[in-house]
Amino acid sequence: MTERRTSRWTLAVRACATASILAGHLIAALPRLVTRGGRARLAERVPRLLTALGPFFVKAGQLVSTRRDLLPAHWCDALGALADDVRPPTRAAVARTLEEAGLTHAYAEFDWEPVACGSIASVHRARLADGSEVAVKVQRHGIRPVLEADLRLALAGARAGRIVPGMRDLPAEEMIGQLGGAVLRQLDFTAERQALLLLRANLAGHTELRVPAPVDGLSGPKVLTMEFVPGLARFRPLGMTAERRREVVRDVLRAVYRMLFVDGLVHCDLHPGNLCLDADGQVVVLDAGFVVELPDAVRRSFAGFFLNMAQGNGPKCADIVLDSAARLPADLDREGFRTAVTALVDEAFGALSKDFELAAFAPRLFQLQRDFGVFAAAEFAFPLLSLLVLEGMIKEFDSEVDFQAEAVPVLMASFAKDVQIDAARGGRQ
Repeated sequence: MTERRTSRWTLAVRACATASILAGHLIAALPRLVTRGGRARLAERVPRLLTALGPFFVKAGQLVSTRRDLLPAHWCDALGALADDVRPPTRAAVARTLEEAGLTHAYAEFDWEPVACGSIASVHRARLADGSEVAVKVQRHGIRPVLEADLRLALAGARAGRIVPGMRDLPAEEMIGQLGGAVLRQLDFTAERQALLLLRANLAGHTELRVPAPVDGLSGPKVLTMEFVPGLARFRPLGMTAERRREVVRDVLRAVYRMLFVDGLVHCDLHPGNLCLDADGQVVVLDAGFVVELPDAVRRSFAGFFLNMAQGNGPKCADIVLDSAARLPADLDREGFRTAVTALVDEAFGALSKDFELAAFAPRLFQLQRDFGVFAAAEFAFPLLSLLVLEGMIKEFDSEVDFQAEAVPVLMASFAKDVQIDAARGGRQ
């Protein structure tokens, strides 16, 4: 059977399964749809629907739960409860992927029971011939055609959804395209290996964060072998002195700000499962599958937005949001948007720097974007939202941390870098 026929067959099978699942959930939800209170609680049912639909929809739901610039808070909260509640792959399936990668005999010992398991891959503990322990990330066998078929179905559903009055103004196709691209990129373990190497190089000498190193010669598009970090614990301040808590907070913020403002290579999935502590209390960053490389213009926009926000320059902040948007409505009230954003920035600027909370500022900015129909570019939205997720974790370590003050030295480094880049470009002209 050719690859094209296989793709068509997978698409047909997934279409039938998806239609059956949707029909079942629609029938079960009909009693709620006829009541106002039932419609309000409909979001609570969506995670069960997405879980039944399969891994693409689970991953997309997890990602869209962070897009509070697009969806109301109660929908984001409901989708945020999604988890990769999947069965571990069989030993035969893992062995087949290793065989196809030419790594069947690469490990002296291999634990077939995964230490972590998700909808895209499982992670296994192994030992090399020299005795060193490694973590082996193995992609689920046959997952790519399933995810690609589901993306095509989701895009078709978004196009069909245009006939629904409440869906006409929602940029569903663009949103699913963004989410689908982010999900499919997580299938490329070669790119993830390169992201690990770049993150290690970018952060070395600037922070104490530990990024596991990939092992040379033992990785490919579907298998990624990394150093094993023993004794990992959740990113919690338990047992730390107040001084150590402050050190950890500032180290993490320096790393994230450097990603955003200087290097432009941003880990956008720093949730509690991917930000851990090793046995010595050192911060460990895991899973580089969702790393976004910011175009230089977007990186500069990020730096400019944060600097102008700290300086209380609301009109400039509004212009940066508009200039970086993926889509603007034809009838956009540009001056109205600038006025609203300026009022929001003025309010934030009036507070003490240490009292500023992105968790309070960002939802109101996102609401303004929804109100005015401004659809943010993925490269701008995902990193900002990853910082929003990180803020809550940071506050648990040090409630007095001054986010803006910690950003200033990195912003200065960013502008110094840009001056050098612009000077070099000018010299070549």
